[in-house]
Amino acid sequence: MKLVRILPFARMLLEKAVQPGNIAVDATAGNGIDTLFLARLTGNGGHVYAFDIQDEAIATTSHRLQSEGMRGRCTLFQTGHENMKAMIPESKFEKITAAVFNLGYLPGGDKTIATRADTTISAIEQLLEIMAPEGIIVLVIYHGHPQGADERDSLLHYVSNLPQEQAHVLQYSFINQVNHPPFIIAIEKR
Repeated sequence: MKLVRILPFARMLLEKAVQPGNIAVDATAGNGIDTLFLARLTGNGGHVYAFDIQDEAIATTSHRLQSEGMRGRCTLFQTGHENMKAMIPESKFEKITAAVFNLGYLPGGDKTIATRADTTISAIEQLLEIMAPEGIIVLVIYHGHPQGADERDSLLHYVSNLPQEQAHVLQYSFINQVNHPPFIIAIEKR
């Protein structure tokens, strides 16, 4: 297949946004895969702030980073991403060049604990306030479960109404696949 699949496309966007020395955010640490990816991109001089409400996710992410020698490049917060502005030091505001969200529930975890549109929208609003110009927010939306469908609809409504003077918004999806394939919304701050 020559078309770029969803997760590689998300990584491609993040690679365009993050240079060594930058600050990045993983808004849904989950199993730590994106946190580690961002830590590699930010390099020794940069930093990643990662958020998750589940202790299992924070422990798994910490272990993954430790085993790769990247733990020192990251700060992990066991709290919701809607608290990021209060948790990220103000000295890092305007230096954040990328953020990633993998929405839904923790793979292999409790499916009753899932991201919600209200907290995700709050986090996006905070990021648009504190990110550097041209910073990119990548939302990978998994919507094949009841909470995911509600979150998808609310997020599409929200991002469709962002003023174009504030942000560019892209939707990337495969429209003929079965079983509610994930898709991407990317927001570039202007």
